[in-house]
Amino acid sequence: MDATQRLLDELRTHALVIGDVVLTSGTTARYYVDAKRAILRPAGFRALGELVAAQAAEWGATAVGGLTMGADPVACAALAGGFDGKAFFVRKESKQHGLQRRIEGPFLDAGDRCVIVEDVVTTGGSTLEAIAAVRDAGHEIVGVISVLDRLAGGAERIAAAAGAPYVACATIDDVYPDRPDRP
Repeated sequence: MDATQRLLDELRTHALVIGDVVLTSGTTARYYVDAKRAILRPAGFRALGELVAAQAAEWGATAVGGLTMGADPVACAALAGGFDGKAFFVRKESKQHGLQRRIEGPFLDAGDRCVIVEDVVTTGGSTLEAIAAVRDAGHEIVGVISVLDRLAGGAERIAAAAGAPYVACATIDDVYPDRPDRP
């Protein structure tokens, strides 16, 4: 079984929650995909690591990261999956103590080629925030990867803001094809 199929199996088995949930965007959905419940298990983590490391390498990336919490396990999985670069996390705002950094991890060099990663994309708001922070710090974005895209318009917003390709390892169609709101 390949990494994509393993990841899909893990998402279906461990991450899909049926029931009303309020999303980060403020909208209510009849189902939820808590990707961390799948990707923070050995099989999901390994599969995700393979997929993200391969895609980042294909784009010639030297760093992977994104807004903290959603991006943290994805960036770490890339390293574990063989990505030969840096991982970083973007805070919602700069720390008020210590080094007062907004982008945590190894310092990103001027020439670093960054891939923004995210666990689940709905409207893309968190990903757009990470893109802006990395751009504001003067770094190039060569692509964006999500674990799962809910197919709610986020992909288009992300691709336009990043000016780089956007790839989802899975979509809600893959994980929950019989959902009640499927067009």
